[in-house]
Amino acid sequence: MIKKTLESKNYILHHLQHLQFDLNKFEIISPETVNNSFWVINLDSIFFSLILGLLFLIFFYICKIKMVKIQHNIVPGKFQLFCELIINFIYKNVQDIYPKKSILIAPLSLTIFIWIFLMNCMDLIPIDLIPYISNKIFNISTIRSVPSADLNITISMSIIIFVLIIFYHIKNKKFFNFIKEFTLHPFNHFIFIPFNLIIEITTLISKPLSLSLRLFGNIYSGGIIFILINTLIPSYYQWILNVPWAILHILISLLQAFIFMMLSIVYISITSKNNNLKN
Repeated sequence: MIKKTLESKNYILHHLQHLQFDLNKFEIISPETVNNSFWVINLDSIFFSLILGLLFLIFFYICKIKMVKIQHNIVPGKFQLFCELIINFIYKNVQDIYPKKSILIAPLSLTIFIWIFLMNCMDLIPIDLIPYISNKIFNISTIRSVPSADLNITISMSIIIFVLIIFYHIKNKKFFNFIKEFTLHPFNHFIFIPFNLIIEITTLISKPLSLSLRLFGNIYSGGIIFILINTLIPSYYQWILNVPWAILHILISLLQAFIFMMLSIVYISITSKNNNLKN
């Protein structure tokens, strides 16, 4: 019993380890080494996020080619209709929040939604498949294939949204009004400037934090459940729980991608509402 427990523990810990690269020594860190240095990156998360981003670009580039063909009186196929369904869905939801035309908001929303959904769906691949292939080809078994289950990836995406929030704040309200809002709101008196700064800065920082932690927490917990199913249940019974949980996980992946997209646009649009959407 103790041996089985240790094997289960090692199995879980193995699947929670990233393929890490030390930027100081410029070498791959072995799984047995504990490295708490800041200059360490998770190669697997970066690799799969870039591959999925490239897949997203290829998918919609093909969609663009299909749309060009329509101009020559060619009837659109199912692929074209599927792409239009996604684009119209994103466009209608974004338009309700940010009605002003923008060359950034709609493409950003589409990118966030599809990219996060693709990253989330990597959890549906059998957890031992990619490590097994990697071990056979590169002799590397420590690898995680779900980028959105890595807090570094979700925080990185949230930082980009945070920069856009600051940019649109300054662009729509001008720099002086931006500073004034932080120092004289909600208490419009110079004595309360320190308190106003604490309140406003906390409110501002909580936005990217909530985005990153919500996405990370939901996808990470979903991956843990898949690992536990594989660990605690015999292989010939795993499908009984894996199949319904996979269906539920698809819905969770869609929901988390949608929430991240909508909150990002909401946070950006708030910077414009008080200024009559001057863009």
